[in-house]
Amino acid sequence: MNDPSPIDSPSSSAAARESAAAGPGPAPPVSDRGRFRRSLGGVALIALAALALAVWQWHDTRGQLGELRQELARRLADADSQAKASRLVAEQAREATTEAQVKIGVLENKIAESQSQQIALEALYQELSRNRDEWGYAEIEQSLLIASQQLQLAGNVKAALIALQNADMRLQRMERPQLTALRKTLNRDMERLKALPHVDTVGISIRLDNLIATVDRLPLAMEVRPPAQVAADNKDESNVWTRLAREAWTELRQLVRIQHMDKPDVPLLAPQQSFFLRENLKLRLIGARLALLGRDEASYKADLQAAREWLERYYDTRNNSVIHATSVLRNLHSSEISIEVPDISATLDAVRNLRPARERGTR
Repeated sequence: MNDPSPIDSPSSSAAARESAAAGPGPAPPVSDRGRFRRSLGGVALIALAALALAVWQWHDTRGQLGELRQELARRLADADSQAKASRLVAEQAREATTEAQVKIGVLENKIAESQSQQIALEALYQELSRNRDEWGYAEIEQSLLIASQQLQLAGNVKAALIALQNADMRLQRMERPQLTALRKTLNRDMERLKALPHVDTVGISIRLDNLIATVDRLPLAMEVRPPAQVAADNKDESNVWTRLAREAWTELRQLVRIQHMDKPDVPLLAPQQSFFLRENLKLRLIGARLALLGRDEASYKADLQAAREWLERYYDTRNNSVIHATSVLRNLHSSEISIEVPDISATLDAVRNLRPARERGTR
C-alpha cells in the first residue's frame, strides 16, 4: 500500500532539485523549545542520579555512623570498666604502699635497734676478748681448787679426777705454748688418781642401809624357844590306866624343858632393854656409814666390830637372817675405805703463779 508523501509534491520536488543543483548547504535550524526540553531531560536524569547517589551515600553513611556509635559505646563501656578496675588497682596500690611504708618504718626502727645492739655486743665482745684469758685462768684455778678440796676433805677421787680433766680441756682450748708444762703436771696428777684403788662408797652405804632396815626383824637369842616334843603314838589303848599315866607324864614333861645351849650365858633382857638394844645397833650402823662418808676408817671398823659382836651375843646365831647380817658385817669390816690421796697443791700453786707473770707481760 503506497500512501502519497508530502515529499512527492511539486514544490518539494522543485526545492529538491534546486538543492541538488546548488549542492549541500547548512542544516535547517532546530527550534529552541526542543533543545530546552532535551537539556531539561538530561539535567533531570543527572539530578535523579545525583539524588539516588546522595540517598545511597546517606543510607550507607547512616549505617556506618550506627556501627561507629555502637563501637564507640562498647569502647566507652570497656574504657569505663577499665577505669573502674584501674581505680580499684590504684586504691589497692595506695593501701599497699601505705602498709609498706608502715612496715618499712618498723623495719627501720628494728634495724636501728639491731645496729645499736650490734654495737653494744661488739663492745662487749671486745671487752670479753680482752678478759678471755683471765676468765680461762680463773676457771682452771677454780677447778683445781675443787679437786684439792674433794681430795683433802672428802677423799672423793672421782670428783677430783673430773675437775682435773675439765681444767686440762680448758688448757687445751686455750692453745698456749707456755702452758705445756702445766698440762704435763695436770696429766701426771690425773695418772696418780687413776692408779688409786676404787672404793665403792655408794655400794657400801646401800648395804649398811639394808642392814639398818632388817635390824627390827632379827630374832633375839632369848626369844628362841626349844621345839616341842612330839608325843609318841599310843597304840596300846586297851588299858585305860596306862594311857592316863602316859598322858599325865607327857603333860608333866611339858612343864620343864631341858635344852643343850652352846652359849650358856644367854642374856635375858627386858622389853625396854630389847628396844634400846635394837636402837643402839642401828646407831652403830649409822655411825659406820657416817665414818665411811668421812673416810674415817678407824671409826668405821670400830662400829662394824661392835655391831657384829652384839649380833653374835644377843641374837640367834642359828637364824638365817642373823647369819647373813653377820657375814655382811664381816665383809664390810674387811673393806678398805681409807686411801692415801695425792697432793695436788703444787699444780694449784703453778696456776696461781701464772697471774703475776701475765700482769708483767701486760705491762
